[in-house]
Amino acid sequence: MRRSYKFLLRPTARQAAALAACVEDHRQLYNAALQERRDAYKMCGVGVRYGDQSAQLKDIRAADPDGQGRWSAGSQQQTLRRLDKAMAAFFRRVKSGERPGYPRFKGTGWFDSVEWPAEKNGARWDSTPHNSATRVYLLGVGHVRVHQHRPVAGTAKTVSVKREGDRWYVILSCDGVPAEPLPATGTVVGVDMGVTHFLTTSDGEHVANPKYLKASAGRLADAQRAVAAFPRFRRSLRTARQRRAAEKVTRLHRKVRRQRLDHAHKTALALVRGHDFIAAEGLNVAGMVRRAKPKPDPEQPGTYLPNGQAAKSGLNKSILDAGWGVFLGVLHAKAGWAGRVVVEVDPANTSRTCAACGHRAAENRRTQAEFVCVACGHTAHADVNAAVNILRAGLALQVAHAA
Repeated sequence: MRRSYKFLLRPTARQAAALAACVEDHRQLYNAALQERRDAYKMCGVGVRYGDQSAQLKDIRAADPDGQGRWSAGSQQQTLRRLDKAMAAFFRRVKSGERPGYPRFKGTGWFDSVEWPAEKNGARWDSTPHNSATRVYLLGVGHVRVHQHRPVAGTAKTVSVKREGDRWYVILSCDGVPAEPLPATGTVVGVDMGVTHFLTTSDGEHVANPKYLKASAGRLADAQRAVAAFPRFRRSLRTARQRRAAEKVTRLHRKVRRQRLDHAHKTALALVRGHDFIAAEGLNVAGMVRRAKPKPDPEQPGTYLPNGQAAKSGLNKSILDAGWGVFLGVLHAKAGWAGRVVVEVDPANTSRTCAACGHRAAENRRTQAEFVCVACGHTAHADVNAAVNILRAGLALQVAHAA
C-alpha cells in the first residue's frame, strides 16, 4: 500500500534561500511551458505534449547553468508532468460538460511545492553525512535537517518539498507500507454530520463542533485589517512591516487548518478503533456552499430576484469551518489501514424518515434537537434518528454489494 509522511524541515538560512530560489525557478518553468502550449495552439492549432517539452530540458539547462541548470532534471520533469496533468484534467472536464477551468499561470506565492523522484541524483531520503540527525539531500540545496517525529515504513518513491508560510515541509510518498489491521469489535455505527454537533452516531454519542475558525475570527479580523491598512504594492516592493502583517494572517490560517486536521484525525481514529463497519453521509460539500447566481426580475429590468444567499452565507462559513470533507478523507484512509469498512450513503431523506416505523414525509417535525413522527408518534434526537437511518442504508448497500 502507498502512504505519505509529512515532516517539518529545519533548513539553515542559506538552505532556506536556496529552497525559495528552487521553487521560484520551477514556477517560471511551469509558466514558460504553459505559455508554449498556449502559443502553439493559438498560432498553429497544434498541441504540445509532455514528451516534447521534456526533450527541451537539456538545452534549457545548458543555456541557463546558474538558473535552471542548478536543479535536478528529475524535479523539472515532475513540474512538467504537473502541467500535463492539469491540461489532461482540463480536457476531461470539457468532454464531460463540466466547467473547464483552463490552467492558469502561477503568480508569486501560488506555486509552493517541488517534487523529486526518490533515490536519484536529485534527492535522497535519510542522508546523514554529519551526525545521527535525519536529513534529506536535495541537489542545489544540500543536506537539510528533518524533524522526523515518527518512523517511515516502505520505500520512498517521491520526495516533495512544500512551503507553508515561513515554514518548509518534506513529504514522502512511500510504496510497500504494510497495513495494520485492528482486531474485530463486532459493532457497526452510523454517522450523521452537522453544524451544531460535528457528528452524531447511531449509538447516541455526540462529538462537539470545535469551530476553530470562529474561535480565531477576532484575531484574524485584526490581522487582516492591519494588512488592508497598507497600500497595495507589488509583493517585491513590500516593506518588512507589511510582510510581517501578511505572514501573521498566514500563520493564523495555518493554525486553524492544522487544528481542524488534528480534530479530524482524532475523531476518525476513535470511530475506526471502536467499530468494524461505519456508514457516513456522502456529502457534496462544494455543492452545498456553492452560491447560485442571482436571476433577473422580468417585471423590473435591472433588478434581481431575491435568492436568499445573504441568509445562507453564515451557514456556508459554518459548513466550511466544520471540515466535513477533510474528515471523510481521513476516515477512509484510516479505515483502509485498519481493515475497517466505510460506506457513504445518499443523505437525502435521512432526516425526515422515522427510524422506528420507516414513515417518510415532509410533515415529520424535525427541529434542531428533536424528531417527531406524525405516523407512529416516535420521538428521538433528530441527529440520532438520522444516524440510525444512515446506518440502515449503509448496511443495505453493503449487503447488495456483497451479493
